Amino acid sequence: MFASAGFDVTVYDPDPCALANASKNCRAVFLEMAAAGMFTPSQAAAAEARVATAEAPAGLCEAELAIEAIVESVDAKQSLYADLESVLSEAAIIASSTSGIVPELLSERLRRPGRFLVAHFWNPPHIIPLVEVVSAPKTDAWAVAKLVDWVKAANGKPVLLSQAAPGFIGNRLQFAVLREALHMLQAGIADAETIDEVMKQSVGRRYRWIGPLEGADIGGLDTFLAIGTQLLPHLASNDEALDVLRKLVSEKRRGRRDGHGIYAWDADRESRLSESRLQMLTEAIDPPPYPTVRLAREIKQ
Repeated sequence: MFASAGFDVTVYDPDPCALANASKNCRAVFLEMAAAGMFTPSQAAAAEARVATAEAPAGLCEAELAIEAIVESVDAKQSLYADLESVLSEAAIIASSTSGIVPELLSERLRRPGRFLVAHFWNPPHIIPLVEVVSAPKTDAWAVAKLVDWVKAANGKPVLLSQAAPGFIGNRLQFAVLREALHMLQAGIADAETIDEVMKQSVGRRYRWIGPLEGADIGGLDTFLAIGTQLLPHLASNDEALDVLRKLVSEKRRGRRDGHGIYAWDADRESRLSESRLQMLTEAIDPPPYPTVRLAREIKQ
């Protein structure tokens, strides 16, 4: 995301295999962006050339911004931050791309907590531009403003949370949906393909343009109150639906990287995923004119 916007980027990982995979994945993403018309082949090559790798933290000594994206372990993250603070300049900002650990907890051991905050990027970031920016109580205001400027310069869409909460906003919404999807799968209401198809062809399309709270206003709060009063008592409200995931994980069926999870990840499904990613990327460049059409109808009326 940053390299495609013209920034010089260094990827650090102590594992040489991980670095090799990072370079390979970057190349694949830039080629994907070129295929969608975002880049010419020469621009893709130039973006790839802006990505360097480092096998030690010392290779990041000139970085103005370090984005940590490691395993969701507080101890592991805090250990890495100690290494980063020993090589980065005092003005450098450290941001965590954690999926939901609050920044106050992550920054407990930092020598310079004013230069730390959360910047939660959504995967894949070259297609999904949202970045949830969450500051800790000791985060300096200038660090927040600087990070927001960098994200905007990289064509991202930063949103600032008023306060930190586990999971932030996006993952709280995502896991509410996932819990109910797993519950329906567990209860035998429908199979996985049907549940996913309903999501993609209904609320998935609506939420591209209209958020859930806006949708409630449009549909009528009295109507949503009546439906909710009847429906909410029947929705999943605990973590029992996670038993579906616990069973699959215990069987080493952890998803795409194992070749099977809820679905079997064969060549056909991989091909469909590639097509979907390309379609999402194309729409990100030239989105369907639904808001314009809606506005034209409202003016006509």
